[in-house]
Amino acid sequence: MNNNIIILSKEQFINLGKQLRFREWFNIDYLYDLYVDASTSAKEIIAQKLLGRYIPLNPVVLILYLTHEYAFLKSIKNYDDNFFKREEVKNKIISSSLDKYFTNEYFSFKNEGAVSKYLPEVSTLTLFLNFLLGVLKKYSLKNPKDTLLIDIMQKGFLMMKAMLDLIINGFATEAFSTWRTLHETECILKILYAYQGEVIEAYLRHMQYAIAFRGGLSNQEETDKIFQEIKAKMSSHNLKSKDMKKFIEYGYLYAIKDNGLDENIKLNFRDGVEKFAKLNNYAKTYEMASEIAHSSPILFYSRQNYFYHFTLLNVYETFFRMEEMFYGIYQKKSSSEEIKYYSLMRKEYLQELILIHQKELAVFKEINQKKS
Repeated sequence: MNNNIIILSKEQFINLGKQLRFREWFNIDYLYDLYVDASTSAKEIIAQKLLGRYIPLNPVVLILYLTHEYAFLKSIKNYDDNFFKREEVKNKIISSSLDKYFTNEYFSFKNEGAVSKYLPEVSTLTLFLNFLLGVLKKYSLKNPKDTLLIDIMQKGFLMMKAMLDLIINGFATEAFSTWRTLHETECILKILYAYQGEVIEAYLRHMQYAIAFRGGLSNQEETDKIFQEIKAKMSSHNLKSKDMKKFIEYGYLYAIKDNGLDENIKLNFRDGVEKFAKLNNYAKTYEMASEIAHSSPILFYSRQNYFYHFTLLNVYETFFRMEEMFYGIYQKKSSSEEIKYYSLMRKEYLQELILIHQKELAVFKEINQKKS
């Protein structure tokens, strides 16, 4: 194995720094000297086979560790250049960076059940999510009055990305417990997307109720008015004072007209939000995810293989429904050229995701048959 390590020139280092967006206050000369010394030390470690096997040196990753160690020390007490010139400080930065580089990059603990991020089951959905999140970022203003649906949708897709990261690292049960929150997010989004208008207005008003309830308003007069409004509305629905928290959280459901439930609306998730979203066929799955979220024995003694496939199935199904809502919004907000491009991408990769989902269904069915 070739142990030659090429050390970047000063010019290459500076150009790389531009790409990595080094901070303006970085001492480039000092950091380059650190990089050269660290690379030389790494070369000796690799040549002596102290790590038990050949490990390549990635200059970009090593530089990132060095610059972050440097920036961290600088941020603690705003140390001046004289502090960093001290030999023990330079050695500490280099030593810490090399320890983290070799340990975190090549000897990182792998949990049982970890899978490759290159698997199509993971990589295809990741690709699609990255595209969607890139699009949504252009529209998301974190201004609920204007971008409520987009902001909720963006958060849902971000949770899916987090779940895939957990799955890759072998934390399938933790990913599944995250699906619980994702499911709640989807149910709310599905209701708001379906009913729009008055229901969105009611949801926004109940957001204000929640802020007031938690003491988040600086104006006491406004807080008092909101509580008077809450009590008046609760009275109109024959609710008692003990129901206030439930009303604040779920009372926007009363704004749904022609729901067939009239005043029998349940102010909870399972019999209220989930039912209105028409996703109550996931009730048992949600219950299982809740058990894991609350540290039941399933979390400690579950079969990773089972929850790997089960979690993938559920995140895929949530994705299909949320992507359809995204597509509906996207077509109204985008140019014909953008819609055409997205439609081509959608046709290509959505079909692949559907095939993966069918495969996962078959695998999960086989797992359940062996279990029974």
